Amino acid sequence: MARKEFAQFEAVSAAVRGDTGYTAAIAVKALGGMGAPRFNKVLVDQTFKTALDADLAAEQQLALLKDVNEDGELVW
Repeated sequence: MARKEFAQFEAVSAAVRGDTGYTAAIAVKALGGMGAPRFNKVLVDQTFKTALDADLAAEQQLALLKDVNEDGELVW
């Protein structure tokens, strides 16, 4: 799991379980916020056999992330 902090949000690599495997995702949450994170699937056309593989792919995508806008949307 990798973490990246922005002005108002933090983004964390994640894996989301589906029917046929795992999808890479980036979870976004307000800094210091108590609410649940919002999961943004990345590499949506790819499914991974393990959560670890999906998280590693999400880490690579997180490294490319430029910012998170005021609405919590990913900015590439």
